[in-house]
Amino acid sequence: MSEANPFRVLIADDHPLVVGGLRQAVLAAAPGAEISVAHDFDSMAAALEASPDTDLVLLDLTMPGVRGFSGLLFLRSERPSTPVVVVSGNEERAVIRHCMEFGAAGYIPKSNSLETMRAAIAQVLDGGRWTPPDFDPNSQPNRESSAMARRLASLTPQQIRVLMMLSQGLLNKQIAYELSVSEATVKAHVSAILQKLGVESRTQAVILATKIETAQELLVAS
Repeated sequence: MSEANPFRVLIADDHPLVVGGLRQAVLAAAPGAEISVAHDFDSMAAALEASPDTDLVLLDLTMPGVRGFSGLLFLRSERPSTPVVVVSGNEERAVIRHCMEFGAAGYIPKSNSLETMRAAIAQVLDGGRWTPPDFDPNSQPNRESSAMARRLASLTPQQIRVLMMLSQGLLNKQIAYELSVSEATVKAHVSAILQKLGVESRTQAVILATKIETAQELLVAS
């Protein structure tokens, strides 16, 4: 991209040292890039609203307001054309695989060197994908787990928010207040969530949401 039209990158992470390192990596990969920083879910959503032409989001899985895969699910649903690279301290292969299934363009462990981060960011900005060299993207996934991942990926941004609020124990009227919608709208979202996830009750949906929030394996193979 030319200097007149620099890359726009959003770093969504609440750790100052990590943000500083990612900023260096971004500028090394794309000199002159315009970098914004969000420290929680709300500021991330606001930053994307203010700059809808963002070229890349670097996302932490555990910053305030983001639990497990919920931030990635929201971004892929809300901004499907914006590449998202997960930058996380979690190096479990199941977590990496699910992030890629949810549509991440890359997964960078925070233990990687600055040079590795630079190379990964450059590759994604060039239209590619990046995962750790020792991760096999063609490994056979848990079929049930992958099927549930696809169901979760079908949720709308608002439905993802409702699901996360359900897992916090909020009542419909509380969710309606937080989202500035009617209780009837929340009930409609809950019904749609149950149908899409193939579960019969709010309790079952919450159990699944808890697994999402803790970035655990979505389903355990029997």
